[in-house]
This record gives sequence, structure tokens and C-alpha cells, in this order.
Amino acid sequence: MFIDFTVIKCISGKGGHGAVTFRREKYIPKGGPNGGDGGKGGDVIFIADNQLHTLQDIRYKKTYSAGDGQQGSTNNRTGKNGEDAIIRVPLGTAVKEIESENVVADLVEDKEQFIALKGGKGGRGNARFKTATRQTPRYAQSGIEGQVNTYALELKVLADVGLVGLPNAGKSTLLSVVSAARPKIADYPFTTLVPNLGIVKYGDYKSFVMADIPGLIEGAAAGKGLGHQFLKHVERTQVLLYLIECTEEDPQSVYETLSSELKTYNPDMDKKPQLVIRTKTDLLNEENEKNWKSFEKYLDISSVTNSGINQLISRITELLHESE
Repeated sequence: MFIDFTVIKCISGKGGHGAVTFRREKYIPKGGPNGGDGGKGGDVIFIADNQLHTLQDIRYKKTYSAGDGQQGSTNNRTGKNGEDAIIRVPLGTAVKEIESENVVADLVEDKEQFIALKGGKGGRGNARFKTATRQTPRYAQSGIEGQVNTYALELKVLADVGLVGLPNAGKSTLLSVVSAARPKIADYPFTTLVPNLGIVKYGDYKSFVMADIPGLIEGAAAGKGLGHQFLKHVERTQVLLYLIECTEEDPQSVYETLSSELKTYNPDMDKKPQLVIRTKTDLLNEENEKNWKSFEKYLDISSVTNSGINQLISRITELLHESE
């Protein structure tokens, strides 16, 4: 199951108490203080993991607690530190504090770490308080409490190219043709219910990642349809492809609807390099052709006959190189 949002509570570990002990050895009846310090509480740490692709596992565990530090002991021995709470997340996960609404981390590199909460310091043992005038201190410090915070985790997939279009525009079919991805394909709206990623290989050992999101409808940015749930997944892309069926009666209106939804969701979307792709051209006829006179530039493709696919990949790679 693809899960791209969840809320969790995090608690770092409490520091261990310092010890109050004294040397008690043969022939040393009144030994000095030798109580050790308490151990440090465990931290709460987020780690990006490129083997993960969803927040599903995290969703079912609502609270993450680090271990407490152990109390110090005799002979100046420091207590054991508490175990860290490690939370592994997919690349592209943003960590947001619920209370402040601030994004405190955006994890996009494999093994990238963010220490969300530090564990409490261990208290000092009574050996630390011995002075020339205070030879037998009978007290020690308590460990410092851990921290508590609640975070929203939001996954935004990492892709170079985003496919945008109405339901049944041919996005999933294109992805299946140019990559090894096998998204669900059927002749009814909203076949795609989750983002799909595919790796498109070109040239010698080169590739880029393409993302197919559920189809958009007018009002998607305001919550209509399914696409509004996944608009965030094209925010990180470098290039946008607007896929429009060649049989559309008013393709200009379709393009304006799609473009408007993206700009409403995030005005910066309009600044990305983009291409208009006329899909399913194996169905093109003279009547359809008339509806496209208002467009100056577009690329024709047919995922059925593979017509125009190589030219499309070449143009995408040019745009990706220009945006570097």
C-alpha cells in the first residue's frame, strides 16, 4: 500500500541519575565518594533509506520512544546510554513539526540523517562533588528528562520528469513503454490511484526517473478528484509533460485547466520546463487535427505503435541537461 502521509509522536530518552556511593575496601574504612555519572538518554533520529518507497510501516506505529540512560554505579562507572530510536523513511520525506508547522528536515539523500530530539544528559555522580572542604558528598544529580514532539511526515517522490494529464490521457501507458514500470492500465477514469515511478534509460549508462500521478480534473488543487492528493509528487520534478489525447475537442482548454491546477497548487510549477505531448496519435484523423490549430508546439506520440517515443526521450534529455 502506498502511504505518503502520517503523523507520529516522538520521545527521546531520559538521562540516568548519578550514583551516590563510597569506596568500601579492606583497610580503607572511610573511602571517598566514587559514584559514577548517569548514562545519556537515547536520541530520536530519522534516516533516509533508498530501499523504502512508502510510509506504510511508520503509519501503524504512532509513537517512537528512545531508551533511557541507566543510573551510574560504584567505582566511578558511568551508566549505559539509552538506545536511539531510529526511524527509517523513504527518500523525499519532509519532517514537519505539528505545533510550529515548520519543516525541520527534508531527507533526499540515501543515509541522510536528522536528529529530531536529543536525549537528556545523565546526572553527575557524587564523585563529581568532592572538594577540599566537602569530602563525603551524599548527593548526586538527577538525569535530565527527554524531549517530546509530534511530527507530520510527508513523502514527495523524487523524479526528474512528471507526467500530468486528465484521467485516461495515456500517462501510465507511456510509462510502461519507456521504462520497466508496470502500472495498472485500463480504459476507465482514475485507473492510476498511486504515483508510479519508472527509470528511463538512454545513451550509454544514462537514465532519468519518470513519475506518473493520478489524472487531474478541474478543481483538483482545491480537493476534487484524486489527483489533488498527489500534486505534491510533481513538485520536485525538473521537467513537466502535459499529456493530452489527440481526440480532445478542445485541447487548448485541457492544457489551460491542467496548467491552472498546477499553478494554483504551487505557483513555481509554471517556471519548470514543459512539453505538450499529443497522445494516442494512432487514432488521429482530419477532424481531430483541426482542433489543434491553436497549439504552436507539441510532440506527437503513440504508445501503441511507439511512434515519436525516441524523439520524446531525446527532447526530455535536452531539457534535463539545460536545467542542470
